[in-house]
Amino acid sequence: MQLCTANEVMALDRHAIDQIGIPGAVLMENAGRSCSYWFTDKFTAYFPGPVLVVAGKGNNGGDGYVMARILSESGWQVTTLILGEEEAISGDARVMLNIIGKLGLPIRYIEDISALKDSFAEMAPSLIIDAIFGTGLKSTVRGLQAAAIALINESNAPVFAVDIPSGVDGSTGRVCGVAVEADLTVTFDHAKIGHGSYPGAAYAGALKVVDIGIPTTGRQTFSSQISLLDKTDVQALLPDRSTVGHKGTFGHLLVLAGSPGKTGAAVLAGNAAARSGCGLVTVATAATVHDIIEVKLTEAMSCALADQGGLISLQAQEQIEQLLVDRQALAVGPGLGQSDQLAELLKLLLTTVTVPTVIDADGLNLLAGQLECLSDGKEKELVLTPHPGEMARLTGLTVAEIEANRFEIAQKFATEYGVVLLLKGARTVIAAPDGRVNINSTGNEGLASGGSGDVLTGLIGGLLAQGLDSFSAATLGAWLHGRAAELVADQQGTAGMIASDLLLQLPVARQELLLAADNS
Repeated sequence: MQLCTANEVMALDRHAIDQIGIPGAVLMENAGRSCSYWFTDKFTAYFPGPVLVVAGKGNNGGDGYVMARILSESGWQVTTLILGEEEAISGDARVMLNIIGKLGLPIRYIEDISALKDSFAEMAPSLIIDAIFGTGLKSTVRGLQAAAIALINESNAPVFAVDIPSGVDGSTGRVCGVAVEADLTVTFDHAKIGHGSYPGAAYAGALKVVDIGIPTTGRQTFSSQISLLDKTDVQALLPDRSTVGHKGTFGHLLVLAGSPGKTGAAVLAGNAAARSGCGLVTVATAATVHDIIEVKLTEAMSCALADQGGLISLQAQEQIEQLLVDRQALAVGPGLGQSDQLAELLKLLLTTVTVPTVIDADGLNLLAGQLECLSDGKEKELVLTPHPGEMARLTGLTVAEIEANRFEIAQKFATEYGVVLLLKGARTVIAAPDGRVNINSTGNEGLASGGSGDVLTGLIGGLLAQGLDSFSAATLGAWLHGRAAELVADQQGTAGMIASDLLLQLPVARQELLLAADNS
């Protein structure tokens, strides 16, 4: 599903009105009617209400006035609370307000927080329609509007959001201080980035995208290249598998991983690579722990590297470069440990390695503080896969700052350093150096357990070895990883899910995509 910025959709709206000649009131009527249809479809069990429309002074409020009229005509008991004075409402919203006024529908104008609280306490609505702010909000919500949002969230009544939950920045998913927690959001023409990217996506509930009559002919094209992934998006990324292929046909991945106490990370990455469809996998690790890892690996091969104090040493550089001669991709980081020698080794590898590379976990921690080696002027197929804590170490931002603005931070980092940046978490964000961003829609809370990131690293590395470019490998890897977690949850739930549970489901998730593509 393509996601757009708020400005792009507003430009379409203005083009339809100013250039094509469709009255704005017609588009507003269409929006309100579509919202009313989905409101009734979702909340029929609550009929006839009471329903409270909490409206702002702009066009989002205008959509709410249309809903108040249409739902009232259908028998719902609707009251409209308008946050502000009547004289402040103008344009198409004023047209719709005048109509419900002439029909004698209940309207209250609220100008202070005390009156707002009294109205909520008096009405005790069964359902609330949020029509305070639209997708163009950028600034922090304060005062009366912030109080209204807090009361909506405290009411425990199901909430319908018009266009976007009020308080969410439609272009980034950032929460502007406080936001409405909706059960259903109906948006117009296209979904916005704020609907698809966390934290905003967590406030939207179920999402419906409706046509409100903006013509498709002659419309402006969107400059944003942002997608909320669905099956059709990722099916096209599946690497070809020749029926006459052999293990050498499907790529050979080298994994640099493991240290004392962290051998499991190396094994998970190696086994995930094997489950990715990769033909051959070699896990290269510190000599101190090599025998332990070799016992744990069955399908993947292993190699002992020069080490010091149980960690791969700088003296292993020549060994690694020799190993890479016949490998198609490299994965670095799971359980690798940290030392000055490892930091220097990673820096040297990034200046010499020519195969596609994915870096995670300790590899990212070693990279922090020496990001200049990412932008040395050489083209690289490089994927970084941080969780928010690792992203904080890479950028110097706090975890809270990253979680509050995941989309923009990932996109900025990817374009600045010329890498693919996969920011883990709910709705994992995958950003490309050219500004493209994919937002993953698969996964569940079962992935919040030790080792799941190591599985993702091996999976992406295996896809790189099969010939996918870095953005495609990260995108497909995130989807398959999340879908595998969903398949595990279908069998056993999410509590107690461990990383190794994902391994058997990775080929199943891939086969699902393949069969869906064949049947389409």
